[in-house]
Amino acid sequence: MSSPAVLAAKAALASVDLSSYDPEQSRLMDERCILVDEQDNAIGAMDKKTCHLMENINKGLLHRAFSAFVFRPSDGKLLLQQRASEKITFPDMWTNTCCSHPLDDFEAEKVEENQLGVRVAASRKLEHELGIPQSQTPVDEFQYLTRIHYLAPPMASVSRLLMASTVDYILFITADVTVNPNHNEIRDYKYVSKEELQAMFDDPSNSFTPWFKLISRDFLFGWWDELYKRKDGHGKVTAKSLAGVADGSKVVKMT
Repeated sequence: MSSPAVLAAKAALASVDLSSYDPEQSRLMDERCILVDEQDNAIGAMDKKTCHLMENINKGLLHRAFSAFVFRPSDGKLLLQQRASEKITFPDMWTNTCCSHPLDDFEAEKVEENQLGVRVAASRKLEHELGIPQSQTPVDEFQYLTRIHYLAPPMASVSRLLMASTVDYILFITADVTVNPNHNEIRDYKYVSKEELQAMFDDPSNSFTPWFKLISRDFLFGWWDELYKRKDGHGKVTAKSLAGVADGSKVVKMT
């Protein structure tokens, strides 16, 4: 907690004012993210607001996150969400099923062995954002694939905030889920096939979160093909079949 980046971040916090934004979303910015170095070693904790300030990111502040992808077992379609207009970062953009952070606020989410902390966080946030009962997303059913370090561009609407410098764990799960969206988090949702997602990308009227575009560009479609190739004996896709399909031991830096 004494690194120059962390000390500089603390100094910048006092100048941040989110009072004009949605009260619930502003409150959530006080949650404490897990700070990491470029090798994903935990080095401390800091509130989400501070972690997303462009000036802090430029000084080297980096935190841990996850991107969860929920696929329907019967047809392999992917559940997408459109972020709510109330979101402070990247409002109204389409993205993967759930993108968020393991928190320093919960001991279980700090456990690094077998990616347990991020899997616990993914189940918790799928319930918070999409209303999916945690019983439908058991932590042991998430398949970890790899970690990426990406830098997202600054947002025009919130010029001082930036969802960036994140070590992002990519998690797949195949499950039949019940969606009851939290409309403070989710504007819309839909299941899409590979072809339908590609058509969405080709439509200039749609906007997407930068991490989802990067993951789709370099990984998603290839892994999706593997899901179909590795159907079980009942013709269903299963995320666990992807064990070993990617090297999850390293942090992949993406641009």
